[in-house]
Amino acid sequence: MTTAVSQVPASRSAEPPPAVPPQLVRDGSAVREAYVPPLAPPVRGGSLADIPYENVRQEPDAVVISRKLPDGSWQDVTAAAFAEDVGSVARGLVAEGLRPGDRIAIMATTTYEWTLLDFAAWAAGLVTVPVYPTSSAFQTRWILQDSGAVACVVEDAAQAALVRQEGRRLSQLGHLWVLDDGGLDRLREAGAGVGPDVLAQRRALVTPDSLATLSYTSGTTGRPRGCALTHGNFFAEVDNAVALLYPVFTSVSKEPPSILLFLPLSHVFGRMVAVACLRARVRLGHAPSVGTQALLADLAAFRPTFLLAIPYVLEKVYNTARAKAERMGRASAFDRAARVARRYGEALEAAEHGAGPGPSIALRAARALYDPLVHRRIRAALGGRVKYAICGGSPLGRHLSSFYAGVGVEIFEGYGLTETTAAATCTPPRRPRMGTVGWPMPGTAVRIADDGEVLLRGAHVFAGYWDAERGEPVPVRDEEGWFATGDLGALDDEGYLTIIGRKKDVIITTGGKSVAPAPLEDWLRAHPLISQCMVTGDNRPYITALITLDTDGLAHWREMRRRRTGQDAPEAEEEELRGLLQRAVDEVNRLVSRAESIRRFLVLTTDFTEANGHLTPSLKLRRDQITRDFADEIAKLYER
Repeated sequence: MTTAVSQVPASRSAEPPPAVPPQLVRDGSAVREAYVPPLAPPVRGGSLADIPYENVRQEPDAVVISRKLPDGSWQDVTAAAFAEDVGSVARGLVAEGLRPGDRIAIMATTTYEWTLLDFAAWAAGLVTVPVYPTSSAFQTRWILQDSGAVACVVEDAAQAALVRQEGRRLSQLGHLWVLDDGGLDRLREAGAGVGPDVLAQRRALVTPDSLATLSYTSGTTGRPRGCALTHGNFFAEVDNAVALLYPVFTSVSKEPPSILLFLPLSHVFGRMVAVACLRARVRLGHAPSVGTQALLADLAAFRPTFLLAIPYVLEKVYNTARAKAERMGRASAFDRAARVARRYGEALEAAEHGAGPGPSIALRAARALYDPLVHRRIRAALGGRVKYAICGGSPLGRHLSSFYAGVGVEIFEGYGLTETTAAATCTPPRRPRMGTVGWPMPGTAVRIADDGEVLLRGAHVFAGYWDAERGEPVPVRDEEGWFATGDLGALDDEGYLTIIGRKKDVIITTGGKSVAPAPLEDWLRAHPLISQCMVTGDNRPYITALITLDTDGLAHWREMRRRRTGQDAPEAEEEELRGLLQRAVDEVNRLVSRAESIRRFLVLTTDFTEANGHLTPSLKLRRDQITRDFADEIAKLYER
């Protein structure tokens, strides 16, 4: 017998009441703790493997996935068809000899096959181990070794060669399937003789306390660590996310909710949303490329109602739209439209908090004027139907949050880690507080330690870090259940959390000033000419920065400069560019004290990328590596 899990409804007849404010614990005037009770009941039995089968039982003809075909068209997949495909692949895994609890690694881009394999592995009682498709040979070997994976699925021949070259160090790895070489078809064929009762027995063995996945951290320093996430962790996260973000996951108009997922499924953020969509029967699509042109084409064809994004993507959409307007000679109109949108978004925010009447008649008229000229074009770039975006990874900032709200795309900012099964906080619907990462997720408590570190507690917090020698996770929460995140933050008087930066990244100058580099870096990175930025100054007399240039932004600026001046003089161009970057730095410095300001900066001739080892797969800076590789450049910033 298989224990069925309760299913989150995919539609409701009326909107729920506004989000319940957090319960606060104060220490004098400071808020030290915030807690929001859960909105969804805990799941007491069953596992994630039951979701496809519950969907069939409740609504077999519901479209749960749209699958991209080789010709670029999209094919709808019903709940019944997806469950059948899950079962056929799962039976193949059983036929190949994989046993309950075995670990199977998945190394692929964001595709239908990734989600299919995730649920098929769970249906066979296995534990999935995500591997970024861009991982190096060392990173791949380490994850496969540490997790003890006995099987691996890769996307193409190059990835297969990478795994095979490490074969002598991976004695436990007995199976390797290649998606581009018919790997899934062979699994389906192998499982033809396995009866459905076998899968029912496998699923019956899995409980909410069972391990669902070993998801490895991106490893900004040292080796990645395997975060042991249970089926119960995922249920606590996705059920409360679906309940909280009612407008996102529920049909509230004639347009059924849908998402085009383009963030890596190797990262817990994208993976959690994929599970939430299957749980709520929200149409899910996969986009394997985040290249600008390919992604825009997929958005136009799929036309999602909401997106999962990181600030880089939303910045890119804004900067691309502004560059296009400038090429058409309409930069001033775009800038006026952007100012109107930001004022409109800020007026909406003030009204939600009872601090204002909302957009004035004049502001509404200005927005109506600019909507067909600019705002609608932004929405069109996102597919034309996007109403909401869930944004995480780093702060988006008020500048862009208010802009997108003003053009009709509500941003739900969140904060979380692999260790918390993605979001631990999120902007609640109808209660935005731009510049923050929202309230604690329902069922989550947030505490600020004496040194400013953010501590988290809730049913979505992981079981612990994987210990390969013991073959089990080692808990890292304290005796009260708190997990120390390593991030610094603060809670305001209403329980909204602001993240300041990583505790280990705090710079201490020779003058004794502590500086969190992340806010400075985030503000600068939003500039259309800047790709990446790393602030430095530890044990130095002042703060400096290494800056890399955005290729598209630089090309556009040069084109517009030649149009304006009719000149192509490298020296004059370099001087003007330096002046623009200096003004950007000056603007950022206005937001901080003199001791925290960037005194000098250097523009590098190469970008920080994952390929050169300067970024993690989730686009976080590898500070130690950058510091080593550019030691001479950093030293020049402190020469007199």
